[in-house]
Amino acid sequence: MSQATISPATQTVHWHSAPAPASTQTATQPQRWSVDAIQALLDLPFMDLLFQAQSVHRQHWPVGEIELATLLSVKTGGCPENCGYCPQSAEFDTGVKAEKLMSVEEVTRAAKAAQDAGATRFCMGAAWRAPKDRDIEKMNELIGAVKGLGLQTCATLGMLQPHQAQSLREAGLDYYNHNLDTAPEYYQDVVSTRQYQDRLDTLAAVRGAGISVCCGGIIGMGEEVVHRAGLMAQLANMEPYPESVPINSLVPVPGTPLADSEPVDPLDFVRVIAVARITMPKARVRLSAGRQQLGEAVQTLCFMAGANSIFYGDKLLVTGNPDVEADVQLLRKLGLRGLQTQAAA
Repeated sequence: MSQATISPATQTVHWHSAPAPASTQTATQPQRWSVDAIQALLDLPFMDLLFQAQSVHRQHWPVGEIELATLLSVKTGGCPENCGYCPQSAEFDTGVKAEKLMSVEEVTRAAKAAQDAGATRFCMGAAWRAPKDRDIEKMNELIGAVKGLGLQTCATLGMLQPHQAQSLREAGLDYYNHNLDTAPEYYQDVVSTRQYQDRLDTLAAVRGAGISVCCGGIIGMGEEVVHRAGLMAQLANMEPYPESVPINSLVPVPGTPLADSEPVDPLDFVRVIAVARITMPKARVRLSAGRQQLGEAVQTLCFMAGANSIFYGDKLLVTGNPDVEADVQLLRKLGLRGLQTQAAA
């Protein structure tokens, strides 16, 4: 297991190799980051942490390049899960009504509009706990239509069986999103209708099918800093770690159990972005939900901390997002540029 010490003079984290305890080590994948080591990063002076994150970022990514991804809810509401943050749960009265899966024509129009606005990845979300095989067949049609436009494709559909993941891959799916949300020990405080292992099993099925993984979490659900470190450890110690890591700031929705959650300190959110960049240097770290509340200055710090992807468009599933023109203006002011061509999946 990696252990961290911090030099008093520079506050730089130095790593020392040591055997991992049996409880955190397997024959094929020793832990690379301990929770304590990540906590040490989170505890660094803010400017030192940003400097380290930006230094790591520049070693692995072109300066000023931001991926623009658009997310569309293709099947909204009526989900049987009870995730405490989610307005699409059937258990909560949030005003979100259950809708049928969108048609190929509707999704294609939305994907083309996103592409015309500069997006290079198109993500489709459906509020299922676990799709049936017939649902996968319908999603395959949507994936094929979006792929035909030359966009990267991503989907988040709930828990998958290995044969379903394989079917999605054969249809042309590039990425599958399945967030861990938080640390394992805090998970049951957020959702009780599934287990953490269910999430890991789906991610294993996705990897087994050869689909790239998009996996992150949510900050601001009442968790302690140690839980944020625990989430980062789970993500960074995957073998391999996710290609895309969306970091969400909770958007409290009236009617959900987390509606009255205390807002996250904006600088604490930036710290999590920085730690994601340091521990997963080759991942796309995406600013996801909550950007509207962060404002331009905090988003700028997030880019400085190594974020190089944003969800782009006026809505994320059913919550608000900065409008396209606001994002265009912000990127222009910062001298940042969106990807011009699709990267390899």
